[in-house]
Amino acid sequence: MRLDKPMCFNKIYHIMQPIVAALALGVSVYACLWTSVAYAQTNELGAWKEIEARGNNQDVYFHAWGGDPQINRYIQWVAEQVKQQYQINLHHVKLTDTGEAVSRVLAEKSANNDNNGKVDLVWINGENFAAMAKHQLLTPNWVAQLPNFALTDPDNNPAMSRDFGVPTQGMEAPWGKAALTFYYDSRATLSTPQTLQQLSAWAKQHPGRFTYPKPPDFLAMSFLKYALIALNNSQPDAIKNRLYQPASAQSQALLLPPLWQFLDDLHPNLWRKGRHFMSSGLALRRLMGDGELALAFTFSAAEVPAAVARFDLPDSTRSYRMRDGSLSNIHFIAIPYNAAHPNSAKLVINFLLSPKAQAKKQQASVWGDTSVLAIPQLPATQQLWFAPPTESHPSANIANQGSSPALSEPHPSWTNVIAAQWLQRYGVMR
Repeated sequence: MRLDKPMCFNKIYHIMQPIVAALALGVSVYACLWTSVAYAQTNELGAWKEIEARGNNQDVYFHAWGGDPQINRYIQWVAEQVKQQYQINLHHVKLTDTGEAVSRVLAEKSANNDNNGKVDLVWINGENFAAMAKHQLLTPNWVAQLPNFALTDPDNNPAMSRDFGVPTQGMEAPWGKAALTFYYDSRATLSTPQTLQQLSAWAKQHPGRFTYPKPPDFLAMSFLKYALIALNNSQPDAIKNRLYQPASAQSQALLLPPLWQFLDDLHPNLWRKGRHFMSSGLALRRLMGDGELALAFTFSAAEVPAAVARFDLPDSTRSYRMRDGSLSNIHFIAIPYNAAHPNSAKLVINFLLSPKAQAKKQQASVWGDTSVLAIPQLPATQQLWFAPPTESHPSANIANQGSSPALSEPHPSWTNVIAAQWLQRYGVMR
């Protein structure tokens, strides 16, 4: 019996040895993985702390469109916040066209000014992003450094990393979302067009009461791109999908004729019979305020109730979205390759992506720009910041949101093609 005990023990030992070894290996692998993750997190935290240290107490020049008083006031609020938090002096360089900033950075590159550029931040998307990326005018691979970029849930939301379908490759951070919204004077018209075909019929019944700005104005191009997509919706997928590829001669021949036919029919019934077009969306809104128009549109839905509150639009103004689609896009912030204060710029953008800044921006009384954050993933207390307030004024309620499909922006090349051909067809002596 005594001899049996050691033999039994030996058997158990030989049986357990590989199991113990496997468990030890598993613990070792887990420990290594945990150490690697912890090291990566510590390293990222250390890198961000270094960015904070280098970015404090600097001037940052933010080149952004300055045509909307609400947006300008919001950027001023941001300036106050980053001044308190980082001692950063944020200067809003107000642009009439984002192309001005693109041209400036390109000129600096031509002059070999590769380290002390005058543009630290630029608000861009679409064709301007494509142009800057093409000429290597943007700082690459920095967006993932921002702690708040993770709040957009980019792994499950690829739109956060694509601009008009073009991969951003870490060259710009999402800032907000917008959609084309129509508004009208309910005292001037009892019915509103819900599709482009209905718009053409409505314009014939209400001559001179609708128009759109002259290209290449951003709002004008938004209307024309919406029309291009909606008018080709019945085309086979193989044809209409070409809208999301570079505009070739063949794709133009297939897709542009419905747009020109629609405009040829619409223009005689526009304001001033389509012989004159105003220069901007602001001028369009003024025509609405003056009572010359009964129907208009905007890419900033909150502009409408804000204008009503300022008495720039009548209190009978109502908003809605077309049933055949609403052009939608995400707009971004980028850092030029030669920005003088890139670390300070990153601090500003990280604040712009904070729940505090995004919730403030989404308020209709502030801007009304839809947040890019993944709201359900925020803490419950922060989710409440984004809860839509109860709006008493009808102009703040946008009808047809559920029945208006979001239309993705076409490839950036279509913007220049449409603008150039529009000017050839309709822009002579305008």
